[in-house]
Amino acid sequence: MRGEEVPYETSRYGNVERWRHEYKYRIDPRQEEILKVRAQCVMMRDPHVRNDGSYLIRSLYFDDLDDSCLKENLAGTDPRSKFRIRYYNSDPDLLILEKKSKYRSMCRKDSCLIEKEECEQLLRGETVAVHAGMDKGKQKLLSELELRTLVPKVIVTYERIPFVYSGGNVRVTFDRKISSSNEISGFLSGNYSQRPVLPGAESILEVKWDEVLPKHIRDTLRLEHLEWTAFSKYFMCRRFHL
Repeated sequence: MRGEEVPYETSRYGNVERWRHEYKYRIDPRQEEILKVRAQCVMMRDPHVRNDGSYLIRSLYFDDLDDSCLKENLAGTDPRSKFRIRYYNSDPDLLILEKKSKYRSMCRKDSCLIEKEECEQLLRGETVAVHAGMDKGKQKLLSELELRTLVPKVIVTYERIPFVYSGGNVRVTFDRKISSSNEISGFLSGNYSQRPVLPGAESILEVKWDEVLPKHIRDTLRLEHLEWTAFSKYFMCRRFHL
């Protein structure tokens, strides 16, 4: 994907995001169709989607030998963080290493680009040597990976249908066909078996914003009628392989 447009949410890699609100809702196919129509009435499609209005996300999540991230997720530990490598639309030429931190209902991502060779080292459970020529943010993330002895645990794959609104930096996304795999070696090729983790074609609606969610978006989506969830893709996908 180098030299091409990349999904909006990767456009700030290499930077530390500010803390943002993140609310999640578990929805059925009927709700998804209704909410997508409502969203497109007040928001723009993310300009980086494929022809079908979505993009494909493959993420490789890390944890330590004691599964501390998994246990913290189950216990609702606050604050907490987890690491992942991500790429889009089956194109592993652009790989993003991310640390996602969560505090109450707020989240933040620190990210950097990594090379395919570095990703392959991490896939094998090896560490990537940090050197002075690296970007400071990359040095920090790789050092923390090594310090916490984090290793690959599970691949999470799904389709995302995204909408954006500049006021308040709002993103509304529909994550569907969420699947899990523990065939770590196939992450870069995309050649691995997958197991769905949600029943009945359910999906996850995520709503993210900075300080204030504009009232017209909240009212149009009618979020107060939806059931909030603390759904974690990492937790759900790990659960199917334990």
